[in-house]
Amino acid sequence: MLHTTSLLRRVADNSQYELQIIYTQINRDLQSRPTFTQHTYHLNSRQYFNPASLVKLPVCLLSLEKLNDLKKPNLTRRSIMATGTAFRCQTAVPFATPADSDRTATVGNYIKRMLLVSDNVAYNRLYEFLGQRPLNQRLHQLGYPNARITRRFAPCDTAANRHTNPITFFTATKDTIYHQPPQTNPTPYSSPLGPVRKGRAYQAGGRIIREPYDFTTANHLPLADITALLRLALFPETIPAPQRPHLTPQDYAFLRRYLHATPHESGFSLYKSQAYFDAYKKYLYYGRNPDRPHEKALRIYNIVGMSHGYLADVAYFADSLHQSEFLISAVLYLNQDGIINDGAYEYDTIGQPFLAQLGTQIRQYEAQRPRPTRPNLTEFFAPELIR
Repeated sequence: MLHTTSLLRRVADNSQYELQIIYTQINRDLQSRPTFTQHTYHLNSRQYFNPASLVKLPVCLLSLEKLNDLKKPNLTRRSIMATGTAFRCQTAVPFATPADSDRTATVGNYIKRMLLVSDNVAYNRLYEFLGQRPLNQRLHQLGYPNARITRRFAPCDTAANRHTNPITFFTATKDTIYHQPPQTNPTPYSSPLGPVRKGRAYQAGGRIIREPYDFTTANHLPLADITALLRLALFPETIPAPQRPHLTPQDYAFLRRYLHATPHESGFSLYKSQAYFDAYKKYLYYGRNPDRPHEKALRIYNIVGMSHGYLADVAYFADSLHQSEFLISAVLYLNQDGIINDGAYEYDTIGQPFLAQLGTQIRQYEAQRPRPTRPNLTEFFAPELIR
């Protein structure tokens, strides 16, 4: 399959792209219960890649869980959230109304912004809500001991990222629902892989530094882990109870809606602009091509990452036209000049076209693959009223 086109072959056969793929076939029994069979290509948990925005999915999951675990009356994903400051590199978001507006600071709106357009500021706010140590401890408890989420998407140093902001949730009339003081992780995290340095040089402050870039304290999320987390979000009943966060059916429905929705069909008022086209973050089929028509018979539930030359997409395809479904995860490295942070990456010319062809080829194969029972995809195409 990876040799059906010249572009697929070019990337698959060249180790400089550091390609990793997980393709998961899904088969259903007569009661529509799924089983998952993984096929991998060059999957290597010891090969570092920068996960970029892939870390937003576990942050979404654990933020909803934290709201539930706090058990505070009237505290929901729609509660108004104000963020203060208590350490360097922190920014504030003051109390603001109206409540339950797209523009109001709430956990729900931050999740929407992350899943619809991969908003970095929204991620920072929920990273701060969770706190660095509780976030990582919970991921380890759920079965992801090699995950490390240690950085905001902001130019904060390692120490500043260990300190997170005071946060207060309010009613619309500014009555306090819950106050969380500043949090500090006293022990820094580093990569479970040991020292990680990539590239031949990197750019900083307008200068080229002639040495590899150090990722040792950067975020780390193996491809197998983020694939499992997407499966958890979409098929929670297939995951053992101790490995599931404390989420309600409504939480899962909320995540599903915004994992697949395009910026326009979401109805989110911030994303009416044509800059947020339907293929904005559906690389594994549309390749971020604004002119490719959006297919109503295909729903893609996914999370993407694009940073430091790494391009990744982790997706579930539900195809009502061919009554087929599958999971596909891929990451590749696109940095021909070997300089990190210079902005000269081959995302548009190689990376996104490669992912589009890969998803297209697998969809075509899955459309004719024999399976014991055709899946009932109603749950993935049902009208969604949750907002």
